[in-house]
Amino acid sequence: MKLIVGLGNPGSKYPGTRHNIGFDILDYTAKELDIELNQSKFKGVFGTYLHKGEKIIFLKPLTYMNLSGESVAPLLNYYNIPLENLLVVYDDLDLPAGKIRLRQKGSVGGHNGIKSLISHLGTNEFNRIRVGIDRPAPGHQIIDYVLGGYRPEEKQDIQDSIEQSSKAIEAWFDKPFLEVMNTFN
Repeated sequence: MKLIVGLGNPGSKYPGTRHNIGFDILDYTAKELDIELNQSKFKGVFGTYLHKGEKIIFLKPLTYMNLSGESVAPLLNYYNIPLENLLVVYDDLDLPAGKIRLRQKGSVGGHNGIKSLISHLGTNEFNRIRVGIDRPAPGHQIIDYVLGGYRPEEKQDIQDSIEQSSKAIEAWFDKPFLEVMNTFN
């Protein structure tokens, strides 16, 4: 069994914002695979997909970004999913808009959703897809930037990163994550 988590914020004012790219990627992939995210438990909404006999859970925590671990850790524990079968998809200010980077572990990097996950999981060793959203121009607040929408010139790069991330997720169904990293990095 595998768990794929897209990080974001619930509510009507957050779709299409930089901080919600994890939700956007999960929604895109779920639509491509005809998965309904219609189950509500573990402080999140999720759906399941069966791939060659293996159950794959797609989860969007509804705890707000800073408390994501409160949703992910209980679901992992309930289904006894090993950490190597966890994949978290989230935004990254340190990558250019549209660039993706896959990693098997890493630091918080200033991301409060990842900070919450590391705190609740007790480790920083879990698979990730970091999706670039770039940094704000000097003088602009980071919080306003990540909760804001994309500039017109970024939209195609962001759409490309959503599609590439979705392909990486699907590749992971059949291949070890290290091999997927080597393909998509």
